[in-house]
Amino acid sequence: MAAEKIIQYIKDEQMEPGDRLPTEYELAKFLEVGRGTVREAIRSLVSRNILEVRQGAGTFVSHKNGIPEDPLGLAFEKDRQNLALDMMAVRLMLEPEIAALAASNATDLQIKALREQCDKVESLILHDQPYRKEDAKFHQILGECSGNRVIRKLVPVITSSVELNIGVTRDKFKMNTVALHRSITNSVAHRDSVGAKYNMIMHLNVIRSGIIDEMDEKKRELSQEI
Repeated sequence: MAAEKIIQYIKDEQMEPGDRLPTEYELAKFLEVGRGTVREAIRSLVSRNILEVRQGAGTFVSHKNGIPEDPLGLAFEKDRQNLALDMMAVRLMLEPEIAALAASNATDLQIKALREQCDKVESLILHDQPYRKEDAKFHQILGECSGNRVIRKLVPVITSSVELNIGVTRDKFKMNTVALHRSITNSVAHRDSVGAKYNMIMHLNVIRSGIIDEMDEKKRELSQEI
């Protein structure tokens, strides 16, 4: 299949997310197929979040790494609060260890990227701007800092819960996010794996406590209506 051959081309050329592929004509010539076949293969790979097409610019390797928009199939779950609590339990199992690995393995360039993302999230919060996508990206960069290729693929799945957590807690803890993102970043920069781990635990536990508080509040409201 042309789509699988394009994936193999990306691997062989060691292309990274954001890299531009050859033109349809060049790919058709390289793969020895018609341009229509190439066009259909690209559409298929775009639908799988492996490629992205930018109008007037070309076709690029996607930053989504082939991960679906709803990798855990959570879109139709109705009980958002219990779902958020379950997701937080999973994050508490994984992300503190990811932060510890990041402190041990991050390159100087990755630490720079983590600092810049920490600054970006902080600026958005302080200026009361939407920050959920950039918050998720902070955790994604932290996963990349771990140096573990599986974690790098796994973190976008984990961070699919970030918007859910913010929504369930009514965005009450954004200033805690500012402080604890900064503490995590500083721990990673100072190669302090213990500090990174426990700052991440604190960060996630603040959100978890907020979810539980909201659930208790909802129960109280329901009991008063009866």
